[in-house]
Amino acid sequence: MNSIAADLMSSTAALRLNPSPPAHAVTLERCPQAAATARDVATRFLADLRPPVYEEAADTVVLVVSELVTNSVRHADGASCSLRLAVCGDAVVVSVSDSSPVPPVGRCPDVDGDGGGFGWPMVRRLAVATSVCVTPRGKTVHALMPFRALRSREPGGGAPARR
Repeated sequence: MNSIAADLMSSTAALRLNPSPPAHAVTLERCPQAAATARDVATRFLADLRPPVYEEAADTVVLVVSELVTNSVRHADGASCSLRLAVCGDAVVVSVSDSSPVPPVGRCPDVDGDGGGFGWPMVRRLAVATSVCVTPRGKTVHALMPFRALRSREPGGGAPARR
């Protein structure tokens, strides 16, 4: 386990002090606008957190939300998918559920066409951790996204988002 993951896991001690950390869930219609709606939901969720989330980290969380919802709309059957955002220490857990039991698979990106292949590898690279839980009703893809710990270690400490 790297030091970032260790810091995020140790920061979950705050959960014992606050038994109901901020969380939000929404069901999204499986349509081309689902990713845009998910981005709006994530942006509002992050803007309401205190202390404020660093802008670069917020942008990364919103990007991962968009990719996971886009993958669900593109590759799963069913009328809808669901998005859940939950604070876990200094991180946000992004969870997207759909009716397909098939987990995401990394593949060679299609650089010459519209075949995709960039989203899942990017999510895995940006997240501290990812997991896929398959059930008889489908799957849930989880991504643990830091939003405070990383930025504060950079020279100058960064600045919270002005959202």
